Amino acid sequence: MRRYLMPSFALALAITGLAIAAVQSGLQVGERAGSFNVKDITGPNKGKTLCYRCFYGSRPCVTIFAREITDNMASLVKQVDEQVDKNQDKYMCAFFVLLADDKDAAASKLQELAKKHDIKNVPLTVDDSGGPPEYKIAKEADVMVLLLRKDAVAANYSFGKGQLDKNDIDAIVADTSKILE
Repeated sequence: MRRYLMPSFALALAITGLAIAAVQSGLQVGERAGSFNVKDITGPNKGKTLCYRCFYGSRPCVTIFAREITDNMASLVKQVDEQVDKNQDKYMCAFFVLLADDKDAAASKLQELAKKHDIKNVPLTVDDSGGPPEYKIAKEADVMVLLLRKDAVAANYSFGKGQLDKNDIDAIVADTSKILE
């Protein structure tokens, strides 16, 4: 009996750990993505405050929110940038929102990100650390990616601190095809 108890305990612990690691955040599939303002740091409206969600209208759009810029985050933004470039004929668009209290420090990080990774098609923007209230971004969500199709959420990916990895990035990039149909 004892040898069966230990594997069962390990399985229960693993399942519990997975449940704790999952982060539910933000608008869910089918919900409408509303307007909110950000400060554009590197995009076509550099230096202005505007609503990119409104600017892009109902075009297929990838909206990325993050609390910090990590190597994986930079990789995600770069790969989304490449997808937008490849799908210009389908009017695909994207924008990145760094959630930060110190917007000046955030702006310099975004400029560095754009330069280092040659980001051309994804405006890098900044907003308050809580993000737009209507988007319901959980405090424990370090990264939230929304794939929008005709103003509605087609997919939501949310990650706690340090959870975004290469497999997640590959899945998100592959799923951008869902909003291009």
